[in-house]
Amino acid sequence: MGPMNRRVTIVDVARAAGVSTSTASVALRGEKGVSEATRERIVAQAAAMGYRVDDRARLLREHRSRAVGVTFRPDQAFHTGILAALYDAAAARGVDLVLSAVTPNRDTDAAVEALLRDRCSALLLVSPEIEPGSVERWARTVPVVTLGSPLRVAGVDSVLTDEGAGLDLAVGHLADLGHRHIVHLDGGSGVMAQARAEGFHTAMTARGLTPRVLPGGLTEEAGIAAAEALFPTSVPEPAGVDADAEAGRIATPTAVVTYNDMAAIGLLLTLRARAVAVPDEVSIVGYDDTSAAALSTIGLTTVSQDPAALAGAALE
Repeated sequence: MGPMNRRVTIVDVARAAGVSTSTASVALRGEKGVSEATRERIVAQAAAMGYRVDDRARLLREHRSRAVGVTFRPDQAFHTGILAALYDAAAARGVDLVLSAVTPNRDTDAAVEALLRDRCSALLLVSPEIEPGSVERWARTVPVVTLGSPLRVAGVDSVLTDEGAGLDLAVGHLADLGHRHIVHLDGGSGVMAQARAEGFHTAMTARGLTPRVLPGGLTEEAGIAAAEALFPTSVPEPAGVDADAEAGRIATPTAVVTYNDMAAIGLLLTLRARAVAVPDEVSIVGYDDTSAAALSTIGLTTVSQDPAALAGAALE
């Protein structure tokens, strides 16, 4: 890095303003000890040089930190909504966020270890796919909160939606519209998949309906696959042959409740491409109320988890 491209330091600002480094530091922190005219001159000089106060370095020198480390999955639309809500909640509480992504090649352990190396003072794990033992180990070092996870670990608080209530709302909405043949496209390995499947089962049996579950997943691809499983494009079998039974398929439903909005959108767009009318021929209800679901070209009915409430409770 050449000398013209190096990071501007407070020493540079002090030298340019003709003051000591300590005077520049006091002025830029907004503390008492310098005249207003001197402060304005130093602040103007810092702005002209592109200097930014390094609060994290100062806090680390003082052996404290306001930084909350957050793990998340960038491929999940719900996590994106949670992050936006977390930034609003953090700003209201004077807290900084440090993000660490979980990807197919970077697991939660690696994401958390990076945050701990950054000396985050607390951890917030969004829908973590992790063993309890790892969480217990981290909780011995810093406070840990999980968000959107059924994981239960002593000394670790959890913030999550009442999944039973959410699925009851979805099934109740469809039942009120007259649907009786409702299928749940589950979340496969998703951390809340079992809780949502159980919520669907409870909501259906409470209404005297038969709960049917189709294996699914977390992404649009799960919805695309469900479209073929539930509404196959192959030529029907001759009269007298039960095609669904022969293929091991779930009989064609009049409504589908999906694990999340991403799967619902995959299903919805695939059915539209096949000229299956939604909701006239089949109704679809998603889960998470993501920004994509609200697009006028999508118009998906979905269950909201209230990201602002979840984020606020987690940081609190």
